[in-house]
Amino acid sequence: MSVATHAPVIGITSCKRPSTFGSWNIDAVILPATYTNAVKEAGGEPLLLPPGCSASILGNIDGLVVAGGPDLQSTLYGQEPGEYTVETYPEQDESEAALIQGAIEHDIPLLGICRGMQMMCVLHGGSMHQHLPMTPGFEEHGGWDGVATEHGVDIIEGTILQSIMGSHVIANSTHHQGVSDPGSLRINAHSSHDSLIEGVERNDLRFCVGVQWHPERIGHLGLYRALVEAARGS
Repeated sequence: MSVATHAPVIGITSCKRPSTFGSWNIDAVILPATYTNAVKEAGGEPLLLPPGCSASILGNIDGLVVAGGPDLQSTLYGQEPGEYTVETYPEQDESEAALIQGAIEHDIPLLGICRGMQMMCVLHGGSMHQHLPMTPGFEEHGGWDGVATEHGVDIIEGTILQSIMGSHVIANSTHHQGVSDPGSLRINAHSSHDSLIEGVERNDLRFCVGVQWHPERIGHLGLYRALVEAARGS
């Protein structure tokens, strides 16, 4: 979309939540600044995409980041909601699904973060563990509910992710759900300590990568640079 000499415009999905502005308590479209900072540092121009926006916005961006956030509705992958699947936002699910599908259809570079990776997998026919602390083998996976921990991630040789980040990284964990089945996406990474799926990708598109952790919070800007370069047409 944008002229090659200009910074590529990178759309970033966001949440709608009750917020406080001075004396006002009002719904607001919000996103941690770590995302916009990472896109800027990687050479892109960030543009927030609120829940409810249509896929027509894809004609105005060069790349897409589907950010982390609340749990996906379990009906999206054919399950009843579990005890801990309580914070869901159907409007956000619907608009992000449309954005991902549109980005894939039009080969717009795509990076899915945490929830974003999970949505990518579900849209490719995959499924989810709804609560890792109660899932055999993953009870001690890592932090959630506002707690962040770190663990190793082993990246599979020959993948796009390995060409960007190498064979091993230390990642952060801030989630209680995880991907049990990536559908038709290629797995590119597992956690070192319990082998949870930590990354997925497609190699038939310019750039289509998802990771379970938050690279923008831990200094893994190479992923954002790779997205921006793909969006630039490099």
